[in-house]
Amino acid sequence: MYYFAELVINGALTGLMYSLVALGFVLIYKSSGVPNLAAGALVMIGAYMVWLLSSYGLPLFVSILLGLAIMFGLGLLIERLLLRRMVGQPIIMVVMLTLGLEILLRGLGPGLLGAAPKPLDLGIGLAPIIVGDIFINRSYLIGGALALLMIGAALLFFRTRLGTKLRAVSDDHVSSWAVGISVERAIGVSWGLAGIAAVAAGVLWGSVQGVDWTLSMLLFPAIAVVILGGIDSILGVLVGGLIVGMLGSIIPGYVDQIVGGGTRDVVTSLIILITIMVRPYGIFGREDIERI
Repeated sequence: MYYFAELVINGALTGLMYSLVALGFVLIYKSSGVPNLAAGALVMIGAYMVWLLSSYGLPLFVSILLGLAIMFGLGLLIERLLLRRMVGQPIIMVVMLTLGLEILLRGLGPGLLGAAPKPLDLGIGLAPIIVGDIFINRSYLIGGALALLMIGAALLFFRTRLGTKLRAVSDDHVSSWAVGISVERAIGVSWGLAGIAAVAAGVLWGSVQGVDWTLSMLLFPAIAVVILGGIDSILGVLVGGLIVGMLGSIIPGYVDQIVGGGTRDVVTSLIILITIMVRPYGIFGREDIERI
């Protein structure tokens, strides 16, 4: 019983940290209608950026603030140099562009800064929090709490005037232009915000597993989160993350002992496949019905 509770709690906290990666994915889709397959690489680059700044002797807090500003600027730059050129092109070509960006950044970061894992110490400590007979990962607990704060901030943001403009752009570019909304600026802001979310996720995951190319692989569970929760739903990111995290902890916790490991990715894949077949718009996603 204690083992099961431990799996549930740590799985839920892990899922909240997955949600932080997925948040950048949803921010862009909710604002521009573009699935961002470069989300994993942006998390990796954000972590590398903070590590690089801190390696020059800057305090970690200052490095994180500078990293947030730089990644916001990088998001604006990606929209200006890449996405703006794709206006009017089929959506599949825009998706392929983000996939190409993912592959480019995944190789560029380790290629320039080295493939060996870089330590990123947030001062959290390795000792678990012990509640009765349950061991709770301290890093996951803090990461989960910060993820909740950022998801809450995102929910509030889309209730603001700017957030409403971004949602209008996602619904209809032409109508947004017609009422005076700068579509290009709105999409650029959404990429900048995704860069901020990527730094937060990169720093938290980098403190757990080190900063290297494997951070980009967080794209896989993040896709499971957004598909399950709803690709255009901030609340879905939260719920989807909790479910993906708990299932990815409970099932491997028992099955890995029998098959020898490696079932976490299988569980994530099954979540994606089953959700697409049963409820393709996710738990909280908007169901758009089109006549052909």
